[in-house]
Amino acid sequence: MQDLISMRSISWQDAGGILRDSAKMEQLLKNPKKCAHILENRVIANMFFEASTRTSLSFQAAAMRLGAKTLVFSSKSSSAAKGESFSDTIRMADGYSDAIVLRHPCEGAAQLASEIARHPVINAGDGANQHPTQTLIDLYTIRKLKGKIAGVKVALFGDLLHARTMHSLLFGLLMFKAEVTAISPKELSMPSALIREAERKFCVKIPCMARPELKNTDILYVCRVQKERFSDPKKAEVAARAFRVDAQLLKSAKKDMAILHPLPKVAEITAEVDLDPRAKYFEQAKNGVPVRMAILSRCILGKGKPIRQKSAPRSFACKNPSCILQAESANQRGVIGADNIVRCRYCEKPA
Repeated sequence: MQDLISMRSISWQDAGGILRDSAKMEQLLKNPKKCAHILENRVIANMFFEASTRTSLSFQAAAMRLGAKTLVFSSKSSSAAKGESFSDTIRMADGYSDAIVLRHPCEGAAQLASEIARHPVINAGDGANQHPTQTLIDLYTIRKLKGKIAGVKVALFGDLLHARTMHSLLFGLLMFKAEVTAISPKELSMPSALIREAERKFCVKIPCMARPELKNTDILYVCRVQKERFSDPKKAEVAARAFRVDAQLLKSAKKDMAILHPLPKVAEITAEVDLDPRAKYFEQAKNGVPVRMAILSRCILGKGKPIRQKSAPRSFACKNPSCILQAESANQRGVIGADNIVRCRYCEKPA
């Protein structure tokens, strides 16, 4: 598993291996000297073209715990600000490092980077598309809290249209046979194409609701309204006010339900909920270090292998305005998804 780009391209075996390795890393962190040699003398380039706190810091912490050094990149102070192409920037970073951790506002940027770089590329979020390392943290957290993932009832709550964490997590949860319900305002519902693909791939039916019902929920997974993805800020504000987790909503929930959130949270969870024992999102964030230690070590040391997607037999032109192909020149190739729909190889959107 040299690259980690999407939950579509990771096998159940490799995902399970990462979860097992994460538990081992968590144990090793009790005596940090035991893991400080695993990636000794390796260099990891943290390339964040978008703002980040937890993902950036936890990758840096994970690398340092493993004995690696990190190169910290800022698009505002790099040659990218002078107009250097994304492809050239990746080529330069690849020449200086043993792996690239990449966050970028364009969907498909991580896939393109993986085709350019000789060293492993790890997707730390590409626009509204995917965030596979966050999904693996979420799966690890659920397994720690509930002792399993299969059969756990998970409600995805909030902005399911724009949140890349939700798009990745849907596939991750179904891969491990969790029972998923999607809850969101109608205008922020999970993309129908994504729902159809997941239902076809995993042979399930995903209930989609516009009103929260938490009576039987084991995990309430909340995400903020992604205001930066809206063209109209006023619509974002309306949506943010409409869906909020507060003490009143939680009255109908089980006492052992857990509330997760990828963070940062803004106004979608009220301050009083932070004091509720069911709020587990800060514990979830802490799990980011051992999980990303496991990911870095597996990618750099070459454990596992990606799923090869079937190439489309005909020419393909991506129409997604947020795709990296709108800014960079590359061979526009399509792949065939589980629903037999041709999708962009990079942003994973249907033709």
